[in-house]
Amino acid sequence: MAEQTDARLAVAVEAFLSHARNARGLSEQTVRAYANDLEQLVAFGAERGVDAVDELGLELLRDWLWDADHRGLARSTIARRSSSVRAFTRWASETGVVDVDPGVRLRAPKGAAHLPRVVSSDQVRSILDGLAGRAAADDPVALRDLAVVELLYAAAIRVSELVGIDVVDVDRGRLTVRVLGKGGRERVVPFGVPANDALEAWLERGRPAIAARAAQPDDRALFLGDRGARLGVRGAYRIVAQLLQDLPGEGPSGPHTFRHTAATHLLDGGADLRAVQELLGHASLGTTQIYTHVSSARLREVYRTAHPRA
Repeated sequence: MAEQTDARLAVAVEAFLSHARNARGLSEQTVRAYANDLEQLVAFGAERGVDAVDELGLELLRDWLWDADHRGLARSTIARRSSSVRAFTRWASETGVVDVDPGVRLRAPKGAAHLPRVVSSDQVRSILDGLAGRAAADDPVALRDLAVVELLYAAAIRVSELVGIDVVDVDRGRLTVRVLGKGGRERVVPFGVPANDALEAWLERGRPAIAARAAQPDDRALFLGDRGARLGVRGAYRIVAQLLQDLPGEGPSGPHTFRHTAATHLLDGGADLRAVQELLGHASLGTTQIYTHVSSARLREVYRTAHPRA
């Protein structure tokens, strides 16, 4: 049995997050989601006089989810909270912090299925042409932004993978880049000539200019922020969000839009589903299959507008 202090809810949550990050090798994005959800649980428990893991019960966990639903949180958010707390209580049970897992019977409504946002080939081309126009004057930030978007779309990588790339990870001779995906899984993905041209301009003219004006630039990172440190997820998100905010269409306006778009365009172009799975770094083919639904939806739309007897 764990020591009594280890059973305090807030302390146990921190131990669980450390385990998720270091022992299980989960991505920082997943760990942050766990942390946000479980901080809400700790606060909810404190309001009800619960500050120990062994005081958590199924009814309190259900009340927590009900409260989230009552406050109008999205069903997908409630489903994620349910998943987070079940992962935590399972860990607490397996490590002996508690004798019985209180979350094993917890259920939440399944989140509504949303197709990922996809932009058209013409829209992608327009975005990249606009960035190329800005980069033509060798403005270092514009050169970086063009290389960022070209690589996001060309390699269909996650934003966390993009910002984690080091200069040595890029093989411009073979047109490949090595990335570290979810669960610490490494893979090598290809990119095209336009992305290579943008990377060449960034590495030869943009990156040195930003590094020169920084007190302590990051010598390893492929992409640098405006102050010379490694470009972070938020910085990459801002770059993309500004480009997508005025485009028509619903859904998130972040870097994953280019990943979703690249996967859909590959399938629309006849790429094999398993090849796309390898490119995206999906552990399960089922995860990749959502893009077949996107392609089917686009096909139906084209059919309705173009077929004389639709």
